[in-house]
Amino acid sequence: MSSAVRSPVKKWIMRQYWRMQQSQSVLSLGLLGSSLTLLIWPYIKYRFESTPSVLGIPTTYVGLLGIFSTLILCVLLIGFLYDRVFSLWTELRSVDLERNPYWTYALSPTWVMSLATNAQIMKNTTDDEKIQKDAEWILNWCKECSKNEMFARSVQNWDKHLETTPTFWFLDDDIMDSARSMKIEDDN
Repeated sequence: MSSAVRSPVKKWIMRQYWRMQQSQSVLSLGLLGSSLTLLIWPYIKYRFESTPSVLGIPTTYVGLLGIFSTLILCVLLIGFLYDRVFSLWTELRSVDLERNPYWTYALSPTWVMSLATNAQIMKNTTDDEKIQKDAEWILNWCKECSKNEMFARSVQNWDKHLETTPTFWFLDDDIMDSARSMKIEDDN
């Protein structure tokens, strides 16, 4: 959880990878359907040669559209079974959470603020030594999580769009100054 400088090249590559992923499912469905349609067509086109057209549309187009539609419906059926019958996505979400550092050890700024507030309330409302110790540990964890790039982004954004971000009770001026001065390179 240090504020080590990240490679701008690596970040740019990952951003391009993310952009490709966003269109991947639609493009792959179209490419799969068209490729398989054109591969299957030679094996069944003889069935459409006896009737030249249906309602003025050449039977070749009707056959190709039928193959494509059947393939797409099969993919959607598999998706439905994956979702509703086998519920495989629930395990995928579990793995996503396990592998996401912002759910395990590197807190996002909103969680830092929420946990720090709750820990401070716990500290202020009890005399139990164990709870006091645990709350102090949580505040120290939040302080450490405030040294990363995500917190710096948030502070810089808050400073820009709101007013100057205060030095929160669990932080010190050095952490806030570091967050304000951290150079964050984005091509937006």
